[in-house]
Amino acid sequence: MERQDSIDLRGVAMLVAFSLLLGFNQVVIKVTNGGLQPVFFAGLRSVLSCILLLAWMRWRGIPLGLSRHVLGAGIALGVFFTIEFVALFLALDMTTVSRASIMFYTMPLWTALGAHFLIPGERLTGLRLVGFLVALAGVAWAMADRGTQGQASLAGDLLGLVGALGWAGIALSLRASRAAELQPEQQLLWQLLVSVPLILGLTPFFGPLIRDLAPIHLAGLGFQALFISFAGFLFWFFLLKRYPASGVASFGFLTPVFAVGMGWALLGEPLGPHIVAALALVAVGLVLINRRPGPGRGAGRAVPRAVAEGQRTAQS
Repeated sequence: MERQDSIDLRGVAMLVAFSLLLGFNQVVIKVTNGGLQPVFFAGLRSVLSCILLLAWMRWRGIPLGLSRHVLGAGIALGVFFTIEFVALFLALDMTTVSRASIMFYTMPLWTALGAHFLIPGERLTGLRLVGFLVALAGVAWAMADRGTQGQASLAGDLLGLVGALGWAGIALSLRASRAAELQPEQQLLWQLLVSVPLILGLTPFFGPLIRDLAPIHLAGLGFQALFISFAGFLFWFFLLKRYPASGVASFGFLTPVFAVGMGWALLGEPLGPHIVAALALVAVGLVLINRRPGPGRGAGRAVPRAVAEGQRTAQS
């Protein structure tokens, strides 16, 4: 596979298509929540994804990486993964796709803020600081709009932010712990193995496991496990191996844009001026946060977010 120094037209097409897929996935989660309790749904997806990943690793001859040397880091990854997906699936059950996506895709903001304090040389300066403040203004605007914009649940909005914080925790753990020594498949395996018992253990606290189950909900579960958590993860790392990580990560702002559009087009969610303005501010902030002053630092920073995105493929 030939490594590219920049993203060509084919790469742009693949990244746009992948962002579109992840945006559509937000709709899939919300629809599938109609037949399965959200936490139970998240747990089932992790179980199926784990089986697929183990089969892939065995076929490729990839070691599991389950050594004591990385035990603490692996458990931390799994706990953050649990927080991320329990919060996201509940958020999409309680509020609109538009609002949940705006909140959830603020993840780079919290990663940048955490890195500012935890990782030497990762300070928020210049355009990145401006981007942080612009995106934060977008979040505040979206949360302040408690009008008639669909199912505007404050609890759902807050859970979307909690999910973003869990995702940021994964990204920071991959930067600052022994988890960085693991291969991407091993990192995801730790997250799935630890999260499965944690998520399934939480299911009794969120009501009946089965709601109004229909074939479309089972199709949504299969779509999540196969095309998002498993195949999406592998495709994301194919992109990272072929193209510069900083360029790949810079397309992240498209996913919430597509998610908001699909919530409107497929679910009939109202798309008022407040949501559009909030989305625009968050998107601009994400672009600025992802800007790098030089190619060397760009690649170094973007990989963890990309890795976390891959894990979230099982997630979003």
